[in-house]
Amino acid sequence: MTTPSYDSDSNSSSSSDDSPILSTQMLNELRRDDDVYAEMTIDVVDTCAVHVPLILSPMLICSKGSHGGSMSGRRYINRDRKERHDLIVNDYFNGENSKYTPEKFRRRFRMDIKLFQRILRAIEAYDDYFTQKVDAIGNPGLSPLQKIISSIRMLAYGCAADILDEYVQIGESTAIESLKRFCDAVIGIFEKQYLRKPDKDDVAKLLKEGEDRVFPGMLGSLDCMHWHWKNCPTAWHGTHTNGFKRVPTLILEIVASKNLWIWHAFFGMAGTNNDVNFLDRSPLFDDLVNDRSPLCNYVVNGHHYNMGYYLSDGIYPEYATLIQTISNPSSLKEKLFARHQESVRKDVERAFGVLQSRWHIIKGPARMWNPKDLGKIMKTCIILHNMIVESENSQGIDPQSWQSEGKDTSDNVVPDHDFTFLFSRMNTRMKEIQNKRLHRELKIDLINHLWELHGGQQVD
Repeated sequence: MTTPSYDSDSNSSSSSDDSPILSTQMLNELRRDDDVYAEMTIDVVDTCAVHVPLILSPMLICSKGSHGGSMSGRRYINRDRKERHDLIVNDYFNGENSKYTPEKFRRRFRMDIKLFQRILRAIEAYDDYFTQKVDAIGNPGLSPLQKIISSIRMLAYGCAADILDEYVQIGESTAIESLKRFCDAVIGIFEKQYLRKPDKDDVAKLLKEGEDRVFPGMLGSLDCMHWHWKNCPTAWHGTHTNGFKRVPTLILEIVASKNLWIWHAFFGMAGTNNDVNFLDRSPLFDDLVNDRSPLCNYVVNGHHYNMGYYLSDGIYPEYATLIQTISNPSSLKEKLFARHQESVRKDVERAFGVLQSRWHIIKGPARMWNPKDLGKIMKTCIILHNMIVESENSQGIDPQSWQSEGKDTSDNVVPDHDFTFLFSRMNTRMKEIQNKRLHRELKIDLINHLWELHGGQQVD
């Protein structure tokens, strides 16, 4: 038997030559396998994407998620937002071909079309929430017009958010969110202009108006109103319910002039406060105390005064900046003064009436839970009220003139860091405001001034 012989050198050299070829073949096979697996995975994913929703949709419809949401326990409502937007445009914004007249629009939306379009453009540029977007499948969302229409209708009619769904095609939660964002936008854009404090020119106009109405030095009329807070938390009922209203309320304080422009608004204190302690918290006299208010010099019955005043009712204290009526006038002079004071002071009553007539949301009970949201709604209604006053009343202040004259009408204020001196000056100014003697002297001068204007006899 012959035993085979092996050449170790030749065998080792041949195996080393074949190893690179085998490695390349194995790598190619692995790559082909990976490609096959990748194609299979893509096919499986595509198949699942098509068939799994069809299989699971009955289960999702029958189930109800713990946190709600449209994907669980909610039925999708196919709202025709595009058709509804076109319908609103054809109803009011199609020029002469509009279905309804501009008078109908003004009655339903409390303002003319030009003012509405101005607000629409400003808000659309201010907050991208009011720009129209598309969803994941390309359907257009609500237009800025639909969101602002729903917000103004809620303010104007005080209606529930769900009522707007039929005409505007907007969901309840979206309508509430749109209202809150609308209020934020109106305050952010227009507050500085339409809820400003009177500047030098404004004070001059108010003094001229007061002098023409036989009350020189008058800056407006002051009063408060209560807004019923229906959804006040039970734990707060004791601090927000007074004996007169017997329901939880929030208080609004305003100062209004003859043309119903609201120059001052302070809102949010609990209803248990009355006009007196509400005035103590109000910032009405802050600028006067800090020497930041414009100068107010006038003459009554030959006497000079340097602080303007507001007409108020009898519950307010006898401040030098407040003039009340005479409850029980005994002489002809006092009767004449009381009649004129009560007549002119009705400006603020008219302002409250028009404000609530325009915006029914503040006429009826407040249904929101957060007092901050109620404060924004109230401020928005006042700003829109002033914008409408400017738009419709020839005596309204021109916003362009306010913007152009704003830098020139006020002097530069140099801050004073002597806190002892500042406190002493503030204390002195506060004592001047609360000076009863000065109040009575001014009141007597006004009574005599009014009597002399009518020739020393009572006029019916």
